[in-house]
Amino acid sequence: MNRVGIVGYANTPFTKEEQKIESILHNSANQLFKNNLKIDKKLIDSVLVSTNNNSKYLSAILSEMVGIQPKIAHSIESLCNSGTNSIVSAFSYISSGLAEMVLVTGAERVDSPGQILEWDNSRGEFKHPIFWASMFSKSYKQEFNISEEDLAIVSVKNHKQAQKNPNALSKKTYTVDDVINSKKLTEDLRLLDCSRPCSGGASILLASEQLCKKISDNPIWISGIGQKTTSAGFTKNESLFSMTSTKQAGDTALKMANKNISEVDVAEIHDAFSVCEPMALDALGFTKPGEGMNLIKKLHDTDNFMINPRGGLIGCGHPLGATGISQTIEIVKQLQQSAEDRQVNNPKLGLVHNMSAAATSSTVLVLEK
Repeated sequence: MNRVGIVGYANTPFTKEEQKIESILHNSANQLFKNNLKIDKKLIDSVLVSTNNNSKYLSAILSEMVGIQPKIAHSIESLCNSGTNSIVSAFSYISSGLAEMVLVTGAERVDSPGQILEWDNSRGEFKHPIFWASMFSKSYKQEFNISEEDLAIVSVKNHKQAQKNPNALSKKTYTVDDVINSKKLTEDLRLLDCSRPCSGGASILLASEQLCKKISDNPIWISGIGQKTTSAGFTKNESLFSMTSTKQAGDTALKMANKNISEVDVAEIHDAFSVCEPMALDALGFTKPGEGMNLIKKLHDTDNFMINPRGGLIGCGHPLGATGISQTIEIVKQLQQSAEDRQVNNPKLGLVHNMSAAATSSTVLVLEK
């Protein structure tokens, strides 16, 4: 199996501006090429687009706009973890020998139709993600004696960290009282407990080991991949206070990389809602079940950016198709020591956790120098 590395990337600012999906894709990819002038576009033999937008033929459109004629071009949709699933597809093409270099570009509009899973009619009017998040919050708090004030710290921490990220949607910091007193959406969920849909794009370039060494002096290698889908409807989850797919995907990725979770120096965690961050930390093994909040409080109190240094989905914003790619770019920058004011001290191993629809599916990537 061919070794696969990451040799280029670019992020657009995440905003509430309405933009055409084609423009977001082009801006992101075009910025990648401006950032990496050594790259010969003729060597890119695959273009993958990650989005939940309903527009058609976007991979071919993007290819034409940036001047690429790839052997392989298609779009990938998997709700919120479309981005990392696209990276997995790119990895697979290169490791199998079907491609040598793959451009993956994710984009979403602020009004993306991918926010709601229309298929799950059994939920009636309760299709919006805030309803499963509310049940997760209630269950996790009851099972592990977690307070609303505890969960609010997730939002406080991630908005604070987002201020060090020039591409983040959030431009403000908040207190625990601000979170508790923000608009009440359900009995257990407030507005500042939620990530926000937005417009934004992210591009990443993967290549075979042979090309990596020609293009980059500092490639970052994908050493572990884990994916797991347990269902589409959240009522099939093992419990409403744990993430089975995340645990299984994490175990698979770490096993492939021959690493232990204790060796991970920096991680991007899919905090679609405040409760998701401690639940994911538990599931991945960073903490024992129910102790994720203890780690979050410690990191917040010590200004340690180990978890969600770019501000997470809550602080950075959540343009679905771009999110997993943006998370991966952050870990690449951390490992390359180029994350500026949010740089974690000398990281060697990074992890990306990206999930969809109440953790009914999860993707985990392990990256290293």
